[in-house]
Amino acid sequence: MDDSLKQALTLGRGYYLKKEYALAEQYLTEVVEANQSFADVYNMLGVVYHDQGQYQKAQRAFEAALRLNPGYTDAALNLAVTYNDTGRYQEAQETYRNALSRSGASQGKLDRFVAGKLANMHAEIADVYLSSGMFQEAIAEYRRALVLGPSFVDIRVRLAGALRDAGERDAAIAEYEQVVRQRPNYVPARLNLGLSLLAAQRKDEAMAHWQAVLDISPGNRNAEMYMTLAAPKD
Repeated sequence: MDDSLKQALTLGRGYYLKKEYALAEQYLTEVVEANQSFADVYNMLGVVYHDQGQYQKAQRAFEAALRLNPGYTDAALNLAVTYNDTGRYQEAQETYRNALSRSGASQGKLDRFVAGKLANMHAEIADVYLSSGMFQEAIAEYRRALVLGPSFVDIRVRLAGALRDAGERDAAIAEYEQVVRQRPNYVPARLNLGLSLLAAQRKDEAMAHWQAVLDISPGNRNAEMYMTLAAPKD
């Protein structure tokens, strides 16, 4: 590699690490036009394209990285995320599972950042199932997400909502209660827990959670409305 290409590679990586993607793209493109042997350069370009919303170009870049290095886990995971973003959910799942298999990784040993990416992928797939009325499939995907990201309370609230909509009220209440234990000030969980408790004829508990919301967020309109609707009529 000549000195000018080395300099372009150094600059491209530097700008990439600083998330100055427009400048990174300029230098990384210069590198691949002269030398197509750097898997990490294709991976970085893929991230840049993905950030720009150019998903087809991102996909081609990640695939090029994997042709050069089939065991490149980061590129495979990035490709899986890109597939997911373009609605290719089955390919997304297969890609990341193959990546983990090749690398010898297991769920219990995943890097926390990677686990978070995968958790959000499962949750997005669950959202699609839920929007189609496929409650059990959505519930299964949310649970897979929570195995990878047990502290992701927003996903647990979505799981609870899916359970509630599937008629599994007690299971939904249990999930909402777990969120409240994890994050006592997480307002969406308390609001929805109150609604589920009210449906289960546990009005006093429901009112207590809505009052807690008002303590956390004075003037919360949803909490005030729920309490008014649940109050006994004269």
